Amino acid sequence: MNISLELKKVKDGFHPSFWVANGMELFERLAYYGQQIVFMIYLRNQLGFTESRAGSLSGIFGGLIYLLPILGGTLADKWGFKKAFNVAFTILAIGYFLIGSLGMSVFHSFYSNFDTYWLLLIFLIFTAFGGSFIKPSVLGTVADTSKEETKSLGFAIYYWLVNVGAMIGPTVAYFVRDSFGNEFVYLISAISCLAMLVVNMTLYKNKKEPNVYKSFGEKLEDLIVVLSNFKFMIFLFIYSLYWIIFWQEFIIVPYYVTDYINKNAPYEIIQSWAGAGAIILLQIPINRITKTLSTHRAIITGFALSSLIWIIIAIYPSVPTIVAGIVAFAIGEMIQAPRYYEYISEIAPEGQQGLFQGFAFLPIAIARFVGDPFGGWLYQSSKASGHPEYVWYSLIGVGLAATGLMWLYNKFTVKNA
Repeated sequence: MNISLELKKVKDGFHPSFWVANGMELFERLAYYGQQIVFMIYLRNQLGFTESRAGSLSGIFGGLIYLLPILGGTLADKWGFKKAFNVAFTILAIGYFLIGSLGMSVFHSFYSNFDTYWLLLIFLIFTAFGGSFIKPSVLGTVADTSKEETKSLGFAIYYWLVNVGAMIGPTVAYFVRDSFGNEFVYLISAISCLAMLVVNMTLYKNKKEPNVYKSFGEKLEDLIVVLSNFKFMIFLFIYSLYWIIFWQEFIIVPYYVTDYINKNAPYEIIQSWAGAGAIILLQIPINRITKTLSTHRAIITGFALSSLIWIIIAIYPSVPTIVAGIVAFAIGEMIQAPRYYEYISEIAPEGQQGLFQGFAFLPIAIARFVGDPFGGWLYQSSKASGHPEYVWYSLIGVGLAATGLMWLYNKFTVKNA
């Protein structure tokens, strides 16, 4: 491989705003995954919620973050990505601070007359609304600022930088919660988003003018057109089963590690370095190795690999097997995830990149709404039954179902498309 030629391709293949948007995404993911990895423990240990109720709150928060981009993508197309980033980072900075303030002693007297559940729910919904603008704006920017021959590489770079943030965020969270407490992780997340607001205001430039030719009502009609694409919606619903498994790394793994393996274990580092760390090291090489696979073949290959790894933990639950399982899951994720975003980009009509990229996150929204409460209930029930290993067998079953359904989708839908 000619390294100088590859570097020139990277240099010439992207508009400067590509790098600004992806840099902001890195720090936004640092903020998001930093707080996400401590979320369940924070709600149980600091705010006093049960595992099941914490899972329900996590499902609402995560579900809205990945469902609202359908609306956020529509507004981002209309406003332009720069304005959408401004709104997003402002709300996120305020929202993360408010969530963390519930656990800070200095605010106890201020919040003492309020019901913690409803107050937290309001803060979570507010924060999720801000987060809804990030993904469609970043992915829309990647699509708009990449040349045709570098688009696949552009989405791979995006996914690589997402995982840099996903590794750094929980690592920072571990040191912050170990020294100050889980609630202060949210302060770090707020500061990170505030810094990206400044970066956006000073460095980001829209490559093209916002789509001013369609009214908001016409944009909403576009949503109906997408929802009426029956085959595409089936594809998205099958995909949600995959993400139900993925998010158990943040729901079940922190509880399991601290309750059954070592209460002082750095579960943040275990999860982030095994998962995101593997993606950081291997994403670009795997993208190159699998680039000749068709989109749907790459997806089902990733599904199959990620679905079976949980048996490693079920047979012998320990920190090494959890690490091995998460790494193997990440390899499957690396094969399919960037190609998935590429597929969404390919089918998006001109001027609707943000809209369609918003729909790319519908499976994750479903997985969070359903999977987080499922994970919290599953862990609490398995723990109460005296058989915590049931959680791993359940995840294997969900993964195999996802793989089988995707195979059927390929056989009966894609072939005839």
